[in-house]
Amino acid sequence: MQGSLVAGRYRLGDSIGSGGMGRVWRAHDEVLHRSVAIKELTAALYVSDSEQAMLLARTRAEARAAARINHSAVVTVHDVLEHDGRPWIVMELVEGRSLADAVKEQERVEPREAARIGLWVLRALRAAHAAGVLHRDVKPGNVLLGRDGRVLLTDFGIAQIDGDTAITRTGEVVGSVDYLAPERVRGHDPGPSSDLWALGATLYTAVEGRSPFRRTSPLTTMQAVVEEEADAPRQAGPLTPVISALLRKDPATRPDVAQVEQMLAEAAEGRRPHAAQEYVPTQAVDAHVPLPQETRPQAVPVAAPRYPQGGGSTAVQTPYGPGVVAPRRRVRGRVIALVVVLAALIGGGTAVVLQQEGRGGTTVGPSPTPTPTGAPDPTPGATRTGGTDSAGGLPEGWVRRTDPYGFSVVLPGEDWRRVVFDEETRQVDYTPDGGKHFLRIAADDSPDFDDPYEHLSDLDQQIGQRLVDYRQVGLERRVYRDRDSARLEYSWTALAKDTDFPGPYRAIDQMYLSRDGVEYAIYMAGPAADWATTREQFETVLQGWREP
Repeated sequence: MQGSLVAGRYRLGDSIGSGGMGRVWRAHDEVLHRSVAIKELTAALYVSDSEQAMLLARTRAEARAAARINHSAVVTVHDVLEHDGRPWIVMELVEGRSLADAVKEQERVEPREAARIGLWVLRALRAAHAAGVLHRDVKPGNVLLGRDGRVLLTDFGIAQIDGDTAITRTGEVVGSVDYLAPERVRGHDPGPSSDLWALGATLYTAVEGRSPFRRTSPLTTMQAVVEEEADAPRQAGPLTPVISALLRKDPATRPDVAQVEQMLAEAAEGRRPHAAQEYVPTQAVDAHVPLPQETRPQAVPVAAPRYPQGGGSTAVQTPYGPGVVAPRRRVRGRVIALVVVLAALIGGGTAVVLQQEGRGGTTVGPSPTPTPTGAPDPTPGATRTGGTDSAGGLPEGWVRRTDPYGFSVVLPGEDWRRVVFDEETRQVDYTPDGGKHFLRIAADDSPDFDDPYEHLSDLDQQIGQRLVDYRQVGLERRVYRDRDSARLEYSWTALAKDTDFPGPYRAIDQMYLSRDGVEYAIYMAGPAADWATTREQFETVLQGWREP
């Protein structure tokens, strides 16, 4: 086969991988003059005509599934074609090896690196699930480790796509038995949590050098998946509670994608994700009895981040592997957005120190004293409304304030006091209770992003690694006063050591670019217990906002 021309276009090189269903070749695209990988379905050579039709349908489904997912951690499918009576898939060529090969060659993967790999697989799964695709065969052999440090998920050959007619036979269980979730072994319909189980088993294999449920035969392996607990990993380090959380027998009690991403990000930094402690060691499905909410084990919160005060570190570390330097942008705009969130960690009314050291970077850290850069001001420029403000149509009791920085904002009452959060970056807080509830306005005349959605997406990834129990509630593009805008809403747990107001919190952040290129961020945060009221107030604030 080597040297053959497939479909008059792809010249086969050497074989770079094989499995029970097919073989993967390195090839040269003689039209576009690029290297590609081609998957040959060798199983079609040895089955009946009816079985060939089934395999062809699966191959087309694989290409269709991968094509629906637009993510850098998913191997790109270029083409699907028929040659020599069999289907072939033309894919992006990834120079490197699989995670399975890495484990085989070096016995196991260091826990922090395994967590980094898991993060990228998780992001690929999140993109797949958002596109309506379940992978159903996550395993070390389908995780590719590029020589350039990339991690990619491949082989959507048995993926399930929302709306597609099933192409498996009744009673057929497809996938690698070592990584099948218990509900799939039992014949139940899989969901996104089934892919997360497989990720947990994959991470276990990576750090321990063996799969968690492998027994002497496929039948006994499947029995172990359903009825037995995996041996406690000995080499997993900070990944131990994450693996335990993912391998819970009952899919309803596994963490969701956002929770797992936070856990893996912490583990990739070498920190034990205490939030994962909520997920007690797995129990067999038949024996599972949900605990009442008031007695369910609670998550043990991790410490709030303490950012370095000294030279040249970026404000937030990205989940790259050891020794890999994350690409940097010009930091000012990003730090402004980050500081908007840092108040949520260290409490309203507490200053955050920004130290600019030339082009070396910006460091962010808690102020050594709880004194804000500006004391609460006595209601500058206040206009009180009684009933309805004839000028602005404000609700009863609301006031309009013209801030010394030039903008005008409406507030729920006269008791909302002004605090300059950061003078250099023109960030101003308004709070009625010393920071338990607060509104923040931030302006940046030299923004780091030209798209508010991209900025909030970047911010979402950063704070997801830092805030305890962080959960994204929503991230969407919007139009605000005929300008491109975006909104991020999320929740987290504030810690007693960082604020006078610990407990569950919610926040909402809306950004937009003005016509003169200034990026405005309007942000509001408060306890989750009365969030409905705060969120309603936020909408009124947006309606009453006036630029300088």
